[in-house]
Amino acid sequence: MSTPPSDLPGPPPAQPSGTPTQIAGQQVEPSSTVPVGPAGLIGPAFATGRATNTLAVVSIATAIGSFFAHIIPGIGGFTVALIAVITGYMARRQIRQTGEQGMGLATAGMVIGIIHLALIVLAVIGIVFMIFVLGIALFGNVKG
Repeated sequence: MSTPPSDLPGPPPAQPSGTPTQIAGQQVEPSSTVPVGPAGLIGPAFATGRATNTLAVVSIATAIGSFFAHIIPGIGGFTVALIAVITGYMARRQIRQTGEQGMGLATAGMVIGIIHLALIVLAVIGIVFMIFVLGIALFGNVKG
């Protein structure tokens, strides 16, 4: 026996046109809010929303590493200290333009790099001076 058309359920109620259709198991909106970030947990850069400039970090890292880089043949501490000064200068310039964090790191990297370069120049001058002093002391003032 069949059901007469008058006993069949009617169509589902119409939804407003702005509301999307929800399929079983899906949510239209999240049930809870997601926190924006770990404010204050990692450091002040996250609390203010400003990131630390990458070149500033590179500058301080290479400045410190330049003292240990003398053992690397071909690169040496001079090259690494020079990289620290150049990246520190570039970082300070970027920080002034973008407002990022890291001005102190960039400045420290530059200062440490410059001090290291000055020490290297003084050491080279001292070595050259000692070569001449020891040469005169060992071989005397030879006149041809």
